[in-house]
Amino acid sequence: MFYYVLKYVVLGPLLRLFFRPRIEGLEHIPKDGAAIVAGNHLSFSDHFLMPAILKRRITFLAKAEYFTGPGVKGRLTAAFFRSIGQIPVDRSGKDAGKAAIREGLGVLGRGELLGIYPEGTRSHDGRLYKGKVGVAVMAITAQVPVVPCAMVGTFEIQPPGQVVPRIRRVTIRFGEPLDFSRYAGLENQKAAIRAVTDEIMYAILGLSGQEYVDEYAAKVKAAQGEQDAKPKKFPKLRRRRRIRAR
Repeated sequence: MFYYVLKYVVLGPLLRLFFRPRIEGLEHIPKDGAAIVAGNHLSFSDHFLMPAILKRRITFLAKAEYFTGPGVKGRLTAAFFRSIGQIPVDRSGKDAGKAAIREGLGVLGRGELLGIYPEGTRSHDGRLYKGKVGVAVMAITAQVPVVPCAMVGTFEIQPPGQVVPRIRRVTIRFGEPLDFSRYAGLENQKAAIRAVTDEIMYAILGLSGQEYVDEYAAKVKAAQGEQDAKPKKFPKLRRRRRIRAR
């Protein structure tokens, strides 16, 4: 109930008023039945803008940190995500991926829309990164279509570290549903799920026009963080030899 109050009465109208989203390809979202909406992830605002313009309810697999933040802000964030039906997923540990897939298949098993960001994290620089294979495993296992989605302009309104979004117009594009029925029964084959994931990412790339990086975003961010943490070395200054006047 609270989900629809936010969508149609409180948050949805405000988002449409301030960001005036251009919506392209909305007809590609199935009117009923299970499907996966796989999109790029540029901004915290993505969590709100896409659900606000969809006619159907969509459930996202959200990182567990959104539900465990400290202080008043943390409690409010957790309450908000729970109230709109988002599912917390612990991304730490070797079984994290299995837990996310299990939760996602549960949503699809109920005939609902599942939202997922195959990159696994927000892009820190606006580029599109290599997708993780969980989306492929779910698509093949549940035998559901995958609708590629591109958020355009959300990085500019709220890049990492930007608390209050800038008021600018954004675009949300949906592509034609991708059918992976030809891979039925191959959800445990590494080559198959990599091929499906890459096809999904290529479709997102075609919609977004981003620069593509064939590496995982989390790995690149971690490497950059380590580089930034290293003490900077400055060249030693040579002492000038004093020239004595004769």
